[in-house]
Amino acid sequence: MGVILLSVLGFVLVMLTAITYYLRSVVKEFDIEDEAGINVENKKGSVLSSQTFVYTAIVLVSVAMAGALYLYVKGTPREAHLMEWLNIVIRLMHITFGIAWIGASFYFVFLENALNRTQNVREELAGNLWAVHGGGFYYLEKYKVAPKTIPRHLHWFKYEAYFTWLSGFCLLFVVYYFNASALLIDKNVLNITPFAGISIGVGSFIVAYIIYDLLCKSPLIKIKVLFALIGFAILVGFAYFYTHIFSARAAYIHFGAMIGSIMVANVFFVIIPAQKAMVKAAKEGVPVNPQLGKNALNRSLHNNYFTLPVLFVMISNHFPTTFGYENPWLILIIISLGTAGVKHYLNLREKGELAIWVLPVSIIILLAGAFISAPPKNPGACKTKIEFSEVNAIIQERCVSCHSSKPTDDVYKAPPNGVMYDTPDDIVRKKDLIMQRVVVTKTMPQNNKTNITEKERDIIRCWIDQGASVK
Repeated sequence: MGVILLSVLGFVLVMLTAITYYLRSVVKEFDIEDEAGINVENKKGSVLSSQTFVYTAIVLVSVAMAGALYLYVKGTPREAHLMEWLNIVIRLMHITFGIAWIGASFYFVFLENALNRTQNVREELAGNLWAVHGGGFYYLEKYKVAPKTIPRHLHWFKYEAYFTWLSGFCLLFVVYYFNASALLIDKNVLNITPFAGISIGVGSFIVAYIIYDLLCKSPLIKIKVLFALIGFAILVGFAYFYTHIFSARAAYIHFGAMIGSIMVANVFFVIIPAQKAMVKAAKEGVPVNPQLGKNALNRSLHNNYFTLPVLFVMISNHFPTTFGYENPWLILIIISLGTAGVKHYLNLREKGELAIWVLPVSIIILLAGAFISAPPKNPGACKTKIEFSEVNAIIQERCVSCHSSKPTDDVYKAPPNGVMYDTPDDIVRKKDLIMQRVVVTKTMPQNNKTNITEKERDIIRCWIDQGASVK
């Protein structure tokens, strides 16, 4: 079945690629006719819509091919190899598109904040800005509504957002949903089926956007402080909800994916439609509804404040001191609030407003998260000498099912992150990592799959505190 699907999808992909070249040639012909004064705008618009459809189909077929390849190798030694490569490739795509999207968000909010709105500004302009970069000078102008003549070539900032979300959603499946029983579900938190967990995760993104959208359309949008407080309370609720449904690590990722979904929905449902309506009105010479621009600007500003919390979540999975805390939702909210505060300070500074207190308060909030999640100073006295044989027995029973050259775990077919405990030297070499993951944060074994006890964690701690000797 996998081979058949790959063959069919491969043929479809080749055909779609050929169609893109054909449509591109048609667009070039229309450009020539357009420059000659022939009205081909409607025809060109239809072709460009077809191009968008074909590009979308190429992305979906590529994703389907990855799924077909997974079916082909599922249950074989190549399964783990494929999953690791999918993880690498999709993660690289996600980071690359994310940098482009967040970079554009930072830049355009900076432009909005830094515009000269008073000195020698033409009536039709909202402001202008001189800048220097890369050995050249740039002069930018922002119109209050639209220029009298819409230029032929108008760049739209949207695909960065769409592909960031799409690659992130694919990564969510590769890392968490394909291995839901191991990475998504923690039976010590809530014993649910993988299907239920996936449904809750995806459904929560939709629910979150509906709540946020209703809040934006309510009169509260005009009362900024109250809007921010209610929005923050909703985020606290989602953070608490996720950490009581999923494993702590998966909860953090879902919190970030929820915010990211709101951001891309803002682009798709509000910002881009508003821009299209403004362009259409300008071309037809009819008045533009200024509220469309205000709504789009509000959503764009919200996205700007979401960026740093989302970036934090993206990297938090590599640092168990965050999600390994006994109340992981609290650390998640503290750092989200602190990073959003830093972004608020930067935005105020770009506007030229003096609000120095915002930065130190944000830093104090972030330091508070580090302080309360710190391990205890005196975890308990080690009254007896711990022999390596006792520690090795624990590791062999609780750890090597995953962390060995030949794992016997039902999910991991290769040692996670290349960490192996096959020999005494392997164990001693990783003693600091073992202390952090097994003893301090207690995030290993993953979701305590092998049922390590608190007594066994203490034995490992004492052995490391006593010098981690194998003699």
